[in-house]
Amino acid sequence: MQCEEHLEVFENGFEDGKFNLRIEYYGGDARKVLLSIIYELYQPIYGSEYVYPFECAKEFWGIFMEPGEIAPEEIRLSKPKFVNQALINRAKSLLEEIEAPEDIKDLIDITSSEIYKLKDGLLIVGKNFLLDEARKTLFVFNKPQARELILKYIKYIGR
Repeated sequence: MQCEEHLEVFENGFEDGKFNLRIEYYGGDARKVLLSIIYELYQPIYGSEYVYPFECAKEFWGIFMEPGEIAPEEIRLSKPKFVNQALINRAKSLLEEIEAPEDIKDLIDITSSEIYKLKDGLLIVGKNFLLDEARKTLFVFNKPQARELILKYIKYIGR
């Protein structure tokens, strides 16, 4: 659905020509994460009263979320002392559990990514993806800056 001249939302993601950003998710429900990102991108343009692209995406996805609920959170990432084969295998097995097209999974390079341990599971961060073990969710994006946006709002997955 076209929500703004440059913004198209679809079932599991959005593509924005204004910011040249495409984010898709697979696995756990991450639509509130995407809504939060859309709000952050467009709020400076529309002001905080009524952010049309946010409202449009909200309606398309059938989600009730008020702008006042959006609060970025800083996640403390801690790398394990050693990234051993067991951690890599755990990450690969997680990727296999998530229902995503094989061509998307083929783009994911676990071995060259950064692996972090959080209190509720692993977080695997690559150049074009973010894989969250606790929420069993895979994000795929076209710009490395998307990682920071997703990390700010990752707490909204499945809420």
